[in-house]
Amino acid sequence: MKSNFKVRLPFIILVSGFCLLSSCKKEEVVVVSTLPLIKLVSVSKTSVVQFKDSLVITIEYNDGDGDIGEIDPDKNAIQIKDSRLSKPDFYFVKPLSPPGSTIKTKGTIAVQLKNTFLLGTANTEVTNYELRLKDRAGNWSNTISTPDITITK
Repeated sequence: MKSNFKVRLPFIILVSGFCLLSSCKKEEVVVVSTLPLIKLVSVSKTSVVQFKDSLVITIEYNDGDGDIGEIDPDKNAIQIKDSRLSKPDFYFVKPLSPPGSTIKTKGTIAVQLKNTFLLGTANTEVTNYELRLKDRAGNWSNTISTPDITITK
């Protein structure tokens, strides 16, 4: 009986150790960013006629504290820069979650650019647009770019 016990003891220790190690769970830490994150979903057209066609740029947003959008219509949250110009344009975004709440938000925003136009005297020009989004705390998102857009007369 002693020799049988000696053979079983290492086996019992090995199985017990394995059970202890497999029952340990690594704690997952989920980090929720309060900085808005955006990505390009779509651009309605890659070729537009100046002063005639509108361009719709759709972005997806994700914000950990849900403070995207403004109550005050004089405060703008989306910056869009035409690569042909030195300064960006700004657009208003209404609150995308109840003001004062801190809930994670995710969704899409479609921005319509009316009246695209040629800057020079050529019949066509190519540009792209860079976009970024600002939350109520003043945090800017990452910057995304559209594909090239051809503007014609």
